Amino acid sequence: MSHCGQTEIENELQADKKIVLAGNPNVGKSIFFNYLTGIYVSVSNYPGTTLDITSGKMGDAAVYDTPGVYGVGSINDEERVARDFIMSADIIINVVDASHLERDLFLTQQLIDLGKKIIVALNMMDEVEKNNISIDLEALEKELGVPVIPTTAAKHRGLDKLKHSIDQAVKGNTIFAENSDLEKELKDIEAVTENRADALMILEEDENIRCQYPSLKTVPELREEIYTARRQRVDQITDRVLSYDENTSQLARKIGAYMLKPVTAIPMLLVLLYLIYQFIGVFVAQTVVGVTEELIFVENYEPFVRNIIANTIGLENFFGQLLAGEYGILTMSVTYIFGLLLPLVAGFYFLLSLLEDSGYLPRIAVLMDRLLQKIGLNGRAIIPMLLGFGCVTMATITTRLLGTKRERIISIFLLGLAIPCSAQLGVIAGLIAQLDVFYILVYVLTIFAVYVLAGTFLNKVLPGESSDLLIDLPPIRLPDLKNVFNKTYQQTVAFVKEAGPIFVFGAALITVMQKTGLLALITRGAEPITVNWLGLPAETATAFVMGIIRRDFGAAGLTSIALTSAQITISLITLTLFVPCIAAMMIMIKERNFKESVYIWFGSWITAFITGGLVNLLIF
Repeated sequence: MSHCGQTEIENELQADKKIVLAGNPNVGKSIFFNYLTGIYVSVSNYPGTTLDITSGKMGDAAVYDTPGVYGVGSINDEERVARDFIMSADIIINVVDASHLERDLFLTQQLIDLGKKIIVALNMMDEVEKNNISIDLEALEKELGVPVIPTTAAKHRGLDKLKHSIDQAVKGNTIFAENSDLEKELKDIEAVTENRADALMILEEDENIRCQYPSLKTVPELREEIYTARRQRVDQITDRVLSYDENTSQLARKIGAYMLKPVTAIPMLLVLLYLIYQFIGVFVAQTVVGVTEELIFVENYEPFVRNIIANTIGLENFFGQLLAGEYGILTMSVTYIFGLLLPLVAGFYFLLSLLEDSGYLPRIAVLMDRLLQKIGLNGRAIIPMLLGFGCVTMATITTRLLGTKRERIISIFLLGLAIPCSAQLGVIAGLIAQLDVFYILVYVLTIFAVYVLAGTFLNKVLPGESSDLLIDLPPIRLPDLKNVFNKTYQQTVAFVKEAGPIFVFGAALITVMQKTGLLALITRGAEPITVNWLGLPAETATAFVMGIIRRDFGAAGLTSIALTSAQITISLITLTLFVPCIAAMMIMIKERNFKESVYIWFGSWITAFITGGLVNLLIF
């Protein structure tokens, strides 16, 4: 993104009208977007950020779903992206959580103050009814000066009325109408910008907008004054339109409270982790992948492709190996993408959507926040960490939800270093099951110690500060399965489109290394470290090389080698901490950049061998 002003999204849809969905996090915007556009949508990366923007068409209008934010400005990537789309919108559909009106109307008022045409979708009215909250809709419309449509998106109530009311969007009642001093300052700036929205953002001290107007010499700093006026205005509105039954006690509210108290929340989290492991680590990674990868692709698809290649261009030459060899583009890469990753990714996104739409995911983040702060992260980082036990590649993508660059670097490094994926975990479990408790404890405690020490070290040396945990706690609710499946489908398709070319490149690279003898050369070069430092047989060097290609390949390679209990422990420690697989590495490059990814890759490599050698010297 440019450091000055707004940036248009690449490949923005061509349309006569631009409609933007805006709202706080977890207000159900995705359901509105899916209803308005259907499933034929586009997911594009916003230039200069790690944020994806979902866009689609509704008749002659382009519809954009912006990141959930609490305000519009330049505080973080989410706000900057939302601001850029909102500033260029013809109509804004502001989705508001009716059960959190005091919070959500602050963004509504800011959007109104920008002078945009707005229609408010007052969502989650079922929660309002359950909690015996009364909202005077006519009074709310009068106070805001814009149409307000009550909806319960999860049950598709009110969505049709909203869709047919979009063109009724109008400009609302601003805070400046009641504050002559603020209005005067705004008009003075507007005389230069000739744009009320830009003038307001400049008064709110948005430097990205301010730098577009170098002729503005001095501008009063009125952010706090505007914030106070807006907060007072929202408080006045809610006082006039809201009434509560304070004696209401709902089961969902009690469950939500139990999820935040350590004495009850920790056992609940442990049960959840067990269920996640059973679903992803056992059912998907073993049962489903056993069918898709082994039965469909390895036993049927790959022989079929190899037979075709053998009868056309031959399998023994370079191009035959490139297409259908051991690491072939049409064999290994296709099997990985559709046989292995597709079920895992779909399973992850399904669980993530369930946890997100149920309101539980933010509560896990709150529960883990204090512990993760000690290694430079906040509670949000627990989400990619949990997903990493299934697939580090997919989990790396979810680090986008972290607030700062340093948090994303710490999280990605720890994912690649100390979090074994589900496929690797399965092999590790088979090897470690034969060991005594002592060796198991050495393995577990070593990996945990490296995780904590690495996070603490990065927290000390990386510049900047990590962000505080600012997260909404939505009410606990039953997810809408149609919406969950819809989001799972869209996100899975987007992932395959991103990962596919990366796997093709990786397959081609390994084939070239194998045919040129570079793979064998690397294996021989690693033997001194393997034998002298780690105390392992020479042939384990091949397992480490295979671990670069795919982490569970490395661990599986140990099963054919005669190893003592100590050697198994050292091998598993080193392979767990070893470099991320090629797929994860490629995603790291995409999510961060080449330089940072190389630092992470070599940092993991060095940490793995140093730790394995120290365990060999000090314990065994």
